[in-house]
Amino acid sequence: MSTDLYNTHFTLTIAHQAETLTAMPKISLTDRILDQPQPGDRSFQKRKPAWIRAQLPSGDDYIKLRDLMHRNNLNTVCEEAKCPNIGECWSHGVATIMILGEVCTRSCGFCHVKTGRPPILDTDEPHRVADAVRIMALKHVVITSVNRDELPDSGAAIWADTIREVRAASPDTRIEVLIPDMCGKWEHLQTIIDAQPDILGHNMETVRRMYRVVRPQAKYDRSIELLDRSKQAGLITKTGIMVGIGERDDEVDELMDDVLTGSQCDIMTIGQYMQPTRNHLPVHRWVTPDQFASFKQTGLDKGFRSIESGPMVRSSYHADRAALEVESMH
Repeated sequence: MSTDLYNTHFTLTIAHQAETLTAMPKISLTDRILDQPQPGDRSFQKRKPAWIRAQLPSGDDYIKLRDLMHRNNLNTVCEEAKCPNIGECWSHGVATIMILGEVCTRSCGFCHVKTGRPPILDTDEPHRVADAVRIMALKHVVITSVNRDELPDSGAAIWADTIREVRAASPDTRIEVLIPDMCGKWEHLQTIIDAQPDILGHNMETVRRMYRVVRPQAKYDRSIELLDRSKQAGLITKTGIMVGIGERDDEVDELMDDVLTGSQCDIMTIGQYMQPTRNHLPVHRWVTPDQFASFKQTGLDKGFRSIESGPMVRSSYHADRAALEVESMH
């Protein structure tokens, strides 16, 4: 493997070690769609516009990274969530670590990660994650997870162990985490904060009005409070949303105000929602590149220090670049 691939910023997902996963039934979201299409109306299935074009996976570096992960029984959230940037990112050695398994206890209307009752907790996972980061000599690592609401601490102990193990194994690596809401039990958030990640992210995902539909087990104000508590603890904070799932432009502006007023969040990502399967919420609109540019300028004017805004943007897109921008302002 080339030195460039070892030194490239990327994040890995460690596959859960359970031998088998029980197949979970599909979650029907029909009753949660606000503007359901009428019989014969296929407008939400229209062809993607010209600016929605994902790069097909190709190239030597992409193949090397894919083969490396397969040989080591590794998996990526890039695949689990059907990220449209997988071609671009993997060709540069970029991927995302997902801990706490690959089965989520929540049924968000946009997410392609499996929903159901997770298998056993893998307490050796933090060590394997740290070992992977060390072997690849990463400068910046992003770690995310499924929701584990069935655990008494929502997985906070595994989160903290993972951060500490990565820090010990690779002290020069910048650690960014993208965490669930811990069910609003702030002592468990504090467990993660005490482990001292460099950047703490938590995605708002959508505007207040859409929460009942998009994130039925989450609470808008709870997510705002999580970002606020993390900022008050002195961490660089980050959030992200999807657009095109039913929100209005003015509601995106209101969300920015809520996040900044509640937490003085540093970094934001804004990307186009794309329906992963017919069992998920439909695309309500295709947001234009000009509107994404407008969202970015509005957010910067309001006080965010860094914003990635574009049709293909996802939470970890250019994560290292955003971190450098914010660090340069401190």
